[in-house]
Amino acid sequence: MSVLEKMRSKDAIALEEKHGARNYHPLPVVLSRGEGVYVWDIEGNKYYDFLSAYSAVNQGHCHPKIVEALKTQAEKLTLTSRAFHNDILGTYEKYVTEYFGFDKVLPMNTGAEAVETAIKLARKWGYEKKGIPANQAKIIVCQNNFHGRTITIISASNDPVATQNFGPFTPGISSIPYNETNALQEALNDKNVAAFLVEPIQGEAGVCVPDENYLGAAYKLCKERNVLFIADEVQTGVARTGKLLALDYANIKPDVLILGKALSGGVFPVSAVLANNHIMEVIRPGNHGSTFGGNPLACSVAIAALEVVEEENLAENAFYLGELFRSEMQKLIDSSDLVRLVRGKGLLNAIVIDDTEDSSAAWDICMGLKENGLLAKPTHGNIIRFAPPLVMTKDEMLDCISIISKTIKKFEK
Repeated sequence: MSVLEKMRSKDAIALEEKHGARNYHPLPVVLSRGEGVYVWDIEGNKYYDFLSAYSAVNQGHCHPKIVEALKTQAEKLTLTSRAFHNDILGTYEKYVTEYFGFDKVLPMNTGAEAVETAIKLARKWGYEKKGIPANQAKIIVCQNNFHGRTITIISASNDPVATQNFGPFTPGISSIPYNETNALQEALNDKNVAAFLVEPIQGEAGVCVPDENYLGAAYKLCKERNVLFIADEVQTGVARTGKLLALDYANIKPDVLILGKALSGGVFPVSAVLANNHIMEVIRPGNHGSTFGGNPLACSVAIAALEVVEEENLAENAFYLGELFRSEMQKLIDSSDLVRLVRGKGLLNAIVIDDTEDSSAAWDICMGLKENGLLAKPTHGNIIRFAPPLVMTKDEMLDCISIISKTIKKFEK
């Protein structure tokens, strides 16, 4: 029997449980195909995807333009390493820097790698440009953040699931409350602070949207203290929140921008760190690298993915459908004794179930949604995140709202 021969869902799950590390707790659904806003399991059941691979497939599953870019490039050249130039890297670098308005890009593969790169960049800038004493640079982060799962990044986490039994941790990282300007102001009194690393919206924490003036005030404080403002837009960027970047709502441009996920439309691992010359010039040959970073496949795919965002007006669609979604969810909340609130921007949203974090209510609701043809996942126990592909139509959104409302009403007390 071929390894790839068709199997049943329960068989595929059993194989994962027997041979794979248990570092995820997925819904019991085995997907085998995707197109646009839909995915199909092995048995052929069709679902709306309301997670979008954690916002990696903003452009929809298997977007034909992005897939074609992958196939065309794969037949020509896939990898050279950075030991040599390739004929598309410069084109991609020009395209992506002009697209987001920066002088330089440092191409990487995953979001976590890009965050690590930004931290290295900020430290080196701190020593060489700000004059911080050797090995004294500090990075300020926010509590309940999610920047990835490497050792350095979990050193910035206050989640015991992420940190327990993984120490010792990387020094030089200080955590303050999110959405509290006074806490940042106090932390910036330390002259050895090189950067403030922040998510414009905390996605994994439950789509926590800060006060309207928070990011602008934080940016201003960083400028006053000669501290880099680093925006982690791995999940919120590339049109997800109804604008190209979530920071566009605050009308500010970060010193360092971190992108990933939808930078490739979910077709290939692509991430990027963008900054202007006076920051990026501290990185010199041998300081940082990646065998796959900036490979021809990644460059071709990323250009196509960003073209799709622009050509199909995905930011505008996300903004419009997000307003519709939250408005309809609020109607549900007004008549519900189970759902407490809805929050988000664009098509990055969450509902909070009126229950405790250790309750199974949100998981049970997600299982009910699955049975009704919609896939979503809880975060932090009692929160359900809703983030469909940005190519969704109004009619599809209304259908999904109906499914969510019908499912939740079955769980009402």
